[in-house]
Amino acid sequence: MKQVTKVLGVVSVAILAGCAGGSAGVRTMFSQATLPEAVKVPMGHSVVMETVGIGSINYECRAKKDTAGQFEWAFVGPSATLADRSGKTVGRYYGPPASWEANDGSKVTGTQLAVAPGGDGNIPLQLVKANPAVSMGAMQGVSFIQRVATRGGVAPAMACATGNTGQKQTVQYQADYIFWRAV
Repeated sequence: MKQVTKVLGVVSVAILAGCAGGSAGVRTMFSQATLPEAVKVPMGHSVVMETVGIGSINYECRAKKDTAGQFEWAFVGPSATLADRSGKTVGRYYGPPASWEANDGSKVTGTQLAVAPGGDGNIPLQLVKANPAVSMGAMQGVSFIQRVATRGGVAPAMACATGNTGQKQTVQYQADYIFWRAV
């Protein structure tokens, strides 16, 4: 009886997983329902591409601006590979300036509009207004980019002081980047 119960449990989980992903061959599009209001894309836009960015964020120990005698790990820039939901590499993310470039050579830069907490040890969620794309291709017409489902990437925990000013640290991170266009 225990084996039958175990098998039924596994089958139930498989069926529920199948239902969550939609019908065979149909994938459910990204939903903003659980995101903080600050990082939601305005109505009138739809998702055109969902990617997972895996890479690193570089920091440098610097004197705090306008605060004599205090230091901080300052954000220098990101470097990540962008993959689609099947795991195929479709582009890259780098900066500064923050740039998302598709394999076809099309590229957008953006301006941060808002952030929201990403959880302990994770960089914040982010909403970016995309600038017009450079070249025709996948990034053409992208109006907003969301950074969600962040993991890692926060500034190093090690001390930043006079003794290590200029020291650089690289921190690994992962985030979903959701690309939107006006409808």
